[in-house]
Amino acid sequence: MSDILDLGVVAARFAEETERAVRRAINGAGYLTSPAPAMGCTPKDLVRMRGPMRLYHYRPVQAELYRVPVLIVMATTNRGYILDLATGQSFVGFLLARGYDVFMLEWEAPRADESHLDVAAYALDFIPQAVADIKAATGEPDFTLLGYCAGGMLSCLYAAVHPDQGTRNLVVFTTPVDYHEMALFSQWTDRRHFDVDGLVDRLGNIPPEMIYLGFDMLRPAARIAGQLRLWDNMWNDEFVKSYRMFDRWGADALALPGAYFRQVVHDLFWDNLLVRNEWVLRGRHADLSRITVPFLHVVAEHDHIVPRAASAPLLGLIASAEKHELMLKGGHVTIAAGANAVRRMWPAVDAFLAGRSV
Repeated sequence: MSDILDLGVVAARFAEETERAVRRAINGAGYLTSPAPAMGCTPKDLVRMRGPMRLYHYRPVQAELYRVPVLIVMATTNRGYILDLATGQSFVGFLLARGYDVFMLEWEAPRADESHLDVAAYALDFIPQAVADIKAATGEPDFTLLGYCAGGMLSCLYAAVHPDQGTRNLVVFTTPVDYHEMALFSQWTDRRHFDVDGLVDRLGNIPPEMIYLGFDMLRPAARIAGQLRLWDNMWNDEFVKSYRMFDRWGADALALPGAYFRQVVHDLFWDNLLVRNEWVLRGRHADLSRITVPFLHVVAEHDHIVPRAASAPLLGLIASAEKHELMLKGGHVTIAAGANAVRRMWPAVDAFLAGRSV
């Protein structure tokens, strides 16, 4: 009897593996020939286009909205659709469903004649422009700033330099402040062998291939391992769909203005001025202790891009009476998008903002 049962188990397993092999072959052919999945499809309207700046207003889906609008500030090297991947996997869609009035400030690659744009242009020109547009559109005097990665740094800089311009709440994800703890990036830009001035003078803007390579260098085997996991799970439609979305976003890096890149290398990777509280932008001291509004920093336990040591000092630099740090399992990207984000990060941000947005 046991031999018969064992044969039955073997036959069932063989049938399962055969079915997976067939689906793997079919899906593999489709993966190579089908167009990339559509992302960032939540309806929105362009409010302002200025240089590389793009300010969008997502169309509300609820009849009643929280009074305080939300401005999402994306990282300067990445597209905003990571927060709007697809139905059920959209942080933007989640906020809209919860009744928030959502705007997003994201970026396009700078033109050749925009290589002069520096950090101050983003933090002290583009964000204030977006804030003015939001106030004009909503009629509300205050707003929530929500920044992702370098967008979090820019949001903190804006709030520090303009503490009286209506920032009601400040939420940032995986935001670095101690750039000497940025692992490989810090070694890559070591002043002893990295001629950033010569590089910028030759290139003008820093091409996206260099940005993309820099991220890949952090985990050199990750791309091959990911492709192996993809093939092993090619039979799984949901896995393939998710892989394609994240892979497309990860490869869709943006060029950086040369002046921005030069300033980040000199002032942050070399001199670490932000964590030392010595960074001055256009004569304005970027003193993070001037931030006193309710503050939330969400960090990832396994962040290989912004290691824990690089983001840890931020909470201590902020002077807010209400300040919180939330550490969640996941990496730099999966903390904001993916299954774990849906279950944990999104509801946590909603819980923080709901009572502070009326």
